Amino acid sequence: MEFKMERPGLLKEGDRVTVTEGVLPSNYYYTIDPSLAMSGNFPFRERMLEREGVVTEVIENARGFYVRARFE
Repeated sequence: MEFKMERPGLLKEGDRVTVTEGVLPSNYYYTIDPSLAMSGNFPFRERMLEREGVVTEVIENARGFYVRARFE
């Protein structure tokens, strides 16, 4: 899963993370605690059940910083 991170250095590869689920009228979104990065929106059929994962990659590009995390 990919998350948008607003500032560099908040997370690094190998960090264990916990996510909080948010609910919109027709989607879910996930936030890495404590508000370090936020996912895009996911339809109800793609709801994630796992809440703990590991950061696999931190990417910096022209649009900002992105974190990829793996969840079982």
